Amino acid sequence: MATQETVMLDAYVIEEIKRRERQRERDDRPAVELPLPAPPPGHEPDSDKDDRGDRGVVIIDYSST
Repeated sequence: MATQETVMLDAYVIEEIKRRERQRERDDRPAVELPLPAPPPGHEPDSDKDDRGDRGVVIIDYSST
């Protein structure tokens, strides 16, 4: 009769294997790609929104005097 030795993995290792399997399943899911219309010609991204002039500052004092 042959003897078998049972080796237990650490709980952290088991959880890491499960996490990686879930990540792999999530990455393998097909994604829906929506056909988006192209931006109109001459349209520039709004990366310079802060250059519209002075925006002002509001100070709210909550101290009770």
